[in-house]
Amino acid sequence: MTSNKQIQLVVFDMAGTTVDEGNVVYKTLQQVVNKYGGNFSLETVLEQGGGKEKRQAIEDLLGSVVQEAELGQRVDRAFAEFKEQLAAAYADLQVRPCPGTEDLFAFLRKQGIRVVLNTGYNKATAQSLVDKLGWTIGQEIDLLVTADMVENSRPAPDMIIFAMEQLGVNDPSVVAKIGDTAIDIEEGRSAGCGLLVGVTTGAQTHSQIAGAQPHHIIDDLSAFSVLLRH
Repeated sequence: MTSNKQIQLVVFDMAGTTVDEGNVVYKTLQQVVNKYGGNFSLETVLEQGGGKEKRQAIEDLLGSVVQEAELGQRVDRAFAEFKEQLAAAYADLQVRPCPGTEDLFAFLRKQGIRVVLNTGYNKATAQSLVDKLGWTIGQEIDLLVTADMVENSRPAPDMIIFAMEQLGVNDPSVVAKIGDTAIDIEEGRSAGCGLLVGVTTGAQTHSQIAGAQPHHIIDDLSAFSVLLRH
């Protein structure tokens, strides 16, 4: 792990890490996969689908209960319905920042550290959340990167690499990745990030995140600035 004082870029997950949307995405995902053949609890959906690009999450869940010959068509239908239901749910949803988020963004940008949001959502969904929160590029954040902007979603490093390229950061050891799921940590490790931090405000528990072996696990984002000061 690089010295924390050298961190130049922090890549944050969105839902459950920086954005509190009441787990609406995973509740919607649960409804859809159960309609198309599953019988999954919300806990299972969070454990197996947390942090993933959402079509992939649907495929992984349904793949355990649907015959392979039917899987592709059923996943396509389920994903299309998921996007429609989520758009409707988000239209009137009240969202708020997770505790400590905006103070941390301001602290980092004051220190000259770049702030990036990345997510398994598509661009339209992610932008709707950012707009609801009143965050703008060049003010609260420096960049928004979504799964449909790159070839491979988590745990592949594509979104982090894209962010580094866009912001002119060449060394992944000066990049920190923060997320509320094990797959966020795996993504950061795939990219070679020097600091991997789990946060327990979202989809997965401390023990589930710990399985991916982050450098630190914190209870909310306000604790991250303390890590950087040491």
